[in-house]
Amino acid sequence: MSEDSALGELLDVLSDEYARDILAATSIKPMSAQQLADECEMSKPTVYRRVERLRAHGLLEEQTKVRTSNNNYSVYTATLSEVSITLNAGTFEAALQCTDEESFPGEGESDTADRFTKMWEDL
Repeated sequence: MSEDSALGELLDVLSDEYARDILAATSIKPMSAQQLADECEMSKPTVYRRVERLRAHGLLEEQTKVRTSNNNYSVYTATLSEVSITLNAGTFEAALQCTDEESFPGEGESDTADRFTKMWEDL
């Protein structure tokens, strides 16, 4: 895929109002599909279509939350923090800045007890 088509696809994704609403909501806190549907006032099928598209472009991350009494569920978090487009010498260049999330909660902690506490809190 050429850089021009990659830029076009990115701009196409970000031009979608529903996708932007999902990114905005999930930049504040992780949200489930139902929470996104309620918060962004859209149907769940619309949420799922946009979530899959955003995930395919690396703009959204999925995490599984475990329930002891019921089925597990997914929450989504925006990874996008900045987009910049520059025009230089007749060509467009796009740069994405994504958040640098830890692989697992507490990964950045040097103390074992603190690491365990953060992992436990995230369950």
